[in-house]
Amino acid sequence: MAKPMKSNHFIRKLPAYRHFEYIVFILIIFFKLVILHNNLHARYIDMNLLDDVIAIGSILLVSFWTLWLPRRGRSFALLFLNVLLTGLIFADLVYYRYFGDFITVPVLLQAGQVGELGDSILSLISFSDLWLVADWIVWLAIKCGLSIYRRRDGVRSHIRSAREGGRPRRLSRFIQGLAVFALGFVLTLGPIRFYAATWAVGLFEGAWWNISLYNVTGLLGFHYYDAYRYAKEHLGGKPNLMADEKEKFASWFRQAGESRTENNDTFAAYQGSNVLVVQVEAFMNFMIGKEIGGQEITPNFNKLMQESLYYSNYYHQTGQGRTSDADFSSQSSLHPLPTGSVFVRYPDHTYDVLPQILKSAGYETAAFHAYEGSFWNRTNMYKAMGYDRFYSKKDYQMDESLGWSLGDKSFFRQSLEFMVAEPQPFYSFLITLSSHHPYSLPASIRELDTGEFKDTLFGNYLESIHYADAALGELVEGMKRDGLWENTILYVYGDHDNSITEQANYEKFLGKPLSELDMHQIMNQVPLLIHLPDGKAAGVYDQPAGQLDMAPSLMHLLGIPSDAYYMMGNNLFASGDKFVVLRSGAFTDGKLYYIPSPDNLFENGNCYDLTTREKTDIERCRIPHEEAKERLQMSDKLIMGDFIPELKEGAPSR
Repeated sequence: MAKPMKSNHFIRKLPAYRHFEYIVFILIIFFKLVILHNNLHARYIDMNLLDDVIAIGSILLVSFWTLWLPRRGRSFALLFLNVLLTGLIFADLVYYRYFGDFITVPVLLQAGQVGELGDSILSLISFSDLWLVADWIVWLAIKCGLSIYRRRDGVRSHIRSAREGGRPRRLSRFIQGLAVFALGFVLTLGPIRFYAATWAVGLFEGAWWNISLYNVTGLLGFHYYDAYRYAKEHLGGKPNLMADEKEKFASWFRQAGESRTENNDTFAAYQGSNVLVVQVEAFMNFMIGKEIGGQEITPNFNKLMQESLYYSNYYHQTGQGRTSDADFSSQSSLHPLPTGSVFVRYPDHTYDVLPQILKSAGYETAAFHAYEGSFWNRTNMYKAMGYDRFYSKKDYQMDESLGWSLGDKSFFRQSLEFMVAEPQPFYSFLITLSSHHPYSLPASIRELDTGEFKDTLFGNYLESIHYADAALGELVEGMKRDGLWENTILYVYGDHDNSITEQANYEKFLGKPLSELDMHQIMNQVPLLIHLPDGKAAGVYDQPAGQLDMAPSLMHLLGIPSDAYYMMGNNLFASGDKFVVLRSGAFTDGKLYYIPSPDNLFENGNCYDLTTREKTDIERCRIPHEEAKERLQMSDKLIMGDFIPELKEGAPSR
């Protein structure tokens, strides 16, 4: 009987151990980081021992200071950290489910927009997420047990409390805290330095994907590095462009400008025409021309394709900024940033953007979006981009409240009224909203029978796109009625994917198994349709294209050379091979397609031959991979350093 009594005594005494709470805290947060990891499916390899060491080390680094506090203060501090870190892990998990990325400091600066996401956030929360807060109940039980124990043993607790308040105890706590900090530093930085010296060489100098950083640093380490990176960018002063870099940039953009310049029969063929650009929310390419239950999903788009140019391999090139990234890249022909939105981070920097260029050519320029002007900092950014007018939610009659704001049908109708009242030629940029996640159209306007997908997120998405397509049809009819159709270039494209990543949905919809290549293209391809005033050049074009191509291509049609501007996109109407780079580092030239691995190591990526659609020798993708990497880094430096004015000062006239 003696042994059980000793065992029970030990268990009863364990909660009174001075560092018991701290050890439990470390284990709990580690468990939550594992839960996050298992929900991401983001790593190239499974979580290994070194990853565990980094995770534990990062927990020690964020919590070591609690050991400096007296026992009661430490308990409150650990409780505070538990709540704070749990909130961070949960926020990252939900954010990743929607954006495929992690929250960064620039994203936090846009935190005022989180409340606007409403139903989208709720739809991303899973019942299993309750595991992240299950420990709180256990924690409360432990605290209650400690309270009972201390009441039963009040004298000895009093003696311990008195001792903890003395100078020797304070010195001991201070030394213990420093020791834990040192241990956390070694456990975190040691494996990270090992990774950076082996398979992750150059990651911190040129990473363009936050997932690759996560694979090396872990979640807390990623946030440490992100905060350091942001502070370095914004508190360290404006970076300098070295002479060799300046020459390299100038040479690259000079060659890019030359490759876009082609005086063919489409150059200036539509000089003086109006330009109407429609950026459709979450409009993806996989369902174009498809039916469900014998009903076309996009009948109006399909009909319009017969008299327009349709690009079947058009890619969105967005990052964390999503809709604002599609807007920025399409107008500026530069890549978005790897973290945050250019609209929010650098609205005061100088860019060569389409509305500003067309305004200088005599165009009336206006942006139309029936939402709050402050969202994505549009009001400020659109002023800087040279728009004469921004029609935001306050300018519209809310006669068709739908989803996030005004329904697309009313939005198009009212926007046309504004356009007709403006001088011509005009450049009008319209951003739709009705097909925004979580795709919750009211039953009264649902017109598509999605069959087995009914009342699922995927089915709701198809219904939302069907409504957006109907609105597009009404826009075209309105343009014809108002006399705009025959003197306006209509440019319609999708902004980004729909955030529905479950492969089974697409396989069921398309009726076939899908490969890694199939899924990667599905999630990154959006439609592009260009209708020319005379209906010429209609057809399906399978050349690779991307959002960076919009500005130089439209300028070509209007007879405005783009070679003098700092743009990185292709001219879709010029001959020659096209190269499209995605923000993740994926790329295609129409012959090859490279999918990077989350660990950012080139050899671990997959190189596909688009003729056979099978994996091919990775070395075939090495040279274009280096070109893709250079383009992304160059674009990032140009934006963050605000180097366009400096490059123009020293550039010879072109």
